[in-house]
Amino acid sequence: MLDRVRRDVERNALRARNGIKLVAGVDRPGVGLTPKDVVWERGRTQLWHYRSDKVRYSPPLLIVFSLVSRSYILDLTPGNSFVEQLLDAGFDVYMVDWGEPDERDAHNRLEDYVDDYVPAAVERVRELSGADQVNLFGYCFGGDLSLLYAAHHPDAPLRSLTVLATPVDFAKMGPMADVFRGGLEVDDVVDEDGNVPPRVVVQGFKTLTPTAEVTRYVTLWERLWNDEYVSAYQAMTGWSDDHIPFPGAAARETVQMLVRDNAMVTDRLTVAGDPVHLSDIRLPFLTVRAERDHIVPPEATAPLIDLVGSEDKHELRLDAGHMGLVVGRTAAKTTVPEIIGFLRKRSDEVGED
Repeated sequence: MLDRVRRDVERNALRARNGIKLVAGVDRPGVGLTPKDVVWERGRTQLWHYRSDKVRYSPPLLIVFSLVSRSYILDLTPGNSFVEQLLDAGFDVYMVDWGEPDERDAHNRLEDYVDDYVPAAVERVRELSGADQVNLFGYCFGGDLSLLYAAHHPDAPLRSLTVLATPVDFAKMGPMADVFRGGLEVDDVVDEDGNVPPRVVVQGFKTLTPTAEVTRYVTLWERLWNDEYVSAYQAMTGWSDDHIPFPGAAARETVQMLVRDNAMVTDRLTVAGDPVHLSDIRLPFLTVRAERDHIVPPEATAPLIDLVGSEDKHELRLDAGHMGLVVGRTAAKTTVPEIIGFLRKRSDEVGED
């Protein structure tokens, strides 16, 4: 009993200390720290090449990130980084980061990303690496852009396509999609720059789990004494509240084509006026989805495996949440090793004839 009382006293002291740090915003963990170089830029968009002296596999891996959130979730903190694990496995890793869109990006349509930015990044990766092809990886809405790119450009120089937490059945995206299906217009929420501001995106995600914030604080209080937990909490909750503007034209097109027309599952996709069919994707394909994902519900990702036309296609279902796919224990023990295994089978060892 005395030991338990002593432990509780010590933990309460640590809770007080860590609580003050949280409120004051001090000792916040550094994020996105894996060394990298900017190797291409267009507007606010940058192509990053992560430094590595142990590349063992070719072709290189190009990550296409989402349009509405910060990319550092894939490189959260040292020791808890999706990118770091890919580098340690021997891959040559690049990432398209969209930066922070402003009024100059308000007229960007989906075709600008699918037919311009992504192809240009692919070509730059090929130029720098000397490889004929790339392995493409799309995260969340970046997966949708990757699907549209691969479907609209069936002869693109791709070795394989992997998408993670990527919605296709937008009718199953919950309240955030329902308000637009019910008549709310993008023009009702755009700011003076012509973009959907981050606060609208953040609030939209919060409507998906209205009690999550209360639960989050209860869990935080219970583990506030644990420095490691508090550091991870700061990094992950910081990311979940840290979004970027959604370019207005792309947002309008997303709402009309993907949400209202549900065009991915109804086969009514168009890019730059051209009909696009996911069945035209014939690459080796992997889709990864989380069974406890409240941002991209598993019902929204479920149809994808049947929509693509690849013969070599695979689906990985994990008992995880949205962030748990790329950070934390599930990511380290299951997600990343499975993705690495898929990519290794579709890659060549450097120096191999």
